[in-house]
Amino acid sequence: MDVNGNFKGTKYDCLLFDLDDTLYPLSSGINLACRKKIEEYMLKYLHIDEADVPTMCLELYKEYGTTMAGLKALGYEFDNDEFHEYVHGSLPYGALKPDPLLRNLLLSTPQRKIIFTNSDRAHVVRALKKLGLEDCFEGVICFETLNPSDDPISKTRILCKPPVEAFEAVVKIANLDPKKTIFFDDSIRNIASGKAAGFHTVVVGRSELVPGADYALSSIHNMKEAVPEIWEPEAKELLEQVLAVETAVLA
Repeated sequence: MDVNGNFKGTKYDCLLFDLDDTLYPLSSGINLACRKKIEEYMLKYLHIDEADVPTMCLELYKEYGTTMAGLKALGYEFDNDEFHEYVHGSLPYGALKPDPLLRNLLLSTPQRKIIFTNSDRAHVVRALKKLGLEDCFEGVICFETLNPSDDPISKTRILCKPPVEAFEAVVKIANLDPKKTIFFDDSIRNIASGKAAGFHTVVVGRSELVPGADYALSSIHNMKEAVPEIWEPEAKELLEQVLAVETAVLA
């Protein structure tokens, strides 16, 4: 590491990870349970017609990045913290188990590691604790980070993935160099936005590349095989170091 905190000889100096369906698989059932809780909230507290809720939930997610963001955009008023507690408070977190393989992979990398999720902080804390990964990350950029409670704009407009604006905010908040950052996410839309923001990108949960993806991982556990340069010095810099040593010896 040099005096500026950069890791000399490595292609990347930061690994930026989505959480849900990225650090753990879609098959956990957390995603489906979360959608059901959102639908319940829409029916119970926003009094949306029961017949409209499932389609509306999905369409808002597709258009705005999250159903919550879509509801705010349509003018529905509700407390953000209460929404998150209702949706995430009773999810089946027991389906998430400690993942020592992923933990060892993360701890073996020299780069900064940051979570970038649309979820609220309480959900992140619960999930990471269940996975045994709570001490593997330098920081978390989540709903509260991008939508602070003292910001009046967040009462009517939610900043979240996939808009490129959210990625640009992350760059400023975490002081990232997109060209030296690699972004992991399961969402095709988020991957495309990450690439548009200048990041290197890895789509997780797929064996084939999608638009904007530099790498594809069927599982996050395949990181080292698919993206070895996270661990290995760049060949050019390594060669220059070797040549410098040989020149010094010959001199």
